[in-house]
Amino acid sequence: MDTDSQIFAFVLMPFDKAFDDIYKIGIKETANSLGILAERVDEQIFREGILERIYRQIELADLIVADMTGQNPNVFYEVGYAHAKSKLCILLTKNADDIPFDLKHHRHIVYGNSIGDLRSLLADEMAWAKAQIDAVRLSRIKVTVKDVVGLLEKTKFFASGEVDFKIDLNNDSSNTSSEIDAIYFYSNKGWTLRQDGKDCPTTDSDLPDFPARHFLTPPVRRLNRQSWAQLKFSAKRILAFATEGQELKDSYRLTGRALIRLVTVEGNYDYEFSLDVKIDEIPF
Repeated sequence: MDTDSQIFAFVLMPFDKAFDDIYKIGIKETANSLGILAERVDEQIFREGILERIYRQIELADLIVADMTGQNPNVFYEVGYAHAKSKLCILLTKNADDIPFDLKHHRHIVYGNSIGDLRSLLADEMAWAKAQIDAVRLSRIKVTVKDVVGLLEKTKFFASGEVDFKIDLNNDSSNTSSEIDAIYFYSNKGWTLRQDGKDCPTTDSDLPDFPARHFLTPPVRRLNRQSWAQLKFSAKRILAFATEGQELKDSYRLTGRALIRLVTVEGNYDYEFSLDVKIDEIPF
């Protein structure tokens, strides 16, 4: 993992001249202003087939920027491939209806017909992405949310949901990672976390976008080069109270954002991720 190499953003969009200004002025110039290299596949020289090239560039990219305008099937498929590879993705569209409901909890920009709005909004999103990428490069730890499973508990008085998290910590570099002193999980209010059968301490957050901060014990203190560890914990909250006139459903869907902070001797490293989990009763 090269901490000095330029961040590479691979751009997915329809091959249509109508998107040229959006790409050249809205995306590429914005990326360049932040020191990020942005490229489309049609700018590159290659010998393999174009689909093979696109998939390989998705795998190599630090960041994916995808314009979903018009619901182009190729772009949708390529975005699905990028998500399967756990890539950071920023979705763009002129029309909010072009982003399916399942993807609306991911970071996205609706820019209408204004390239100026696109530049302004994308600059903020790319600055966020750059901070995420720098955290991985400096700490030498990549944080990936692997399995999130929800379980519904319902009585005649309330419905509550419990979410089990499995989060991979990978060191793909050739050096030992930073030493981890603690791990914080940032969320909305109302969640109770448990790890190894014990309640996790919780306090008010120091981050404005996440009201609550929970303390987690690191699974390891350091990750040797090319090594892996897994962080496991559960989070529980009340979803509805019948006594307050709320409907007790048989299924709930929770979407939103959360943040993992690694507290190390070299500094704090933040990893924000999207949450989308269906909460159901056990089917028996």
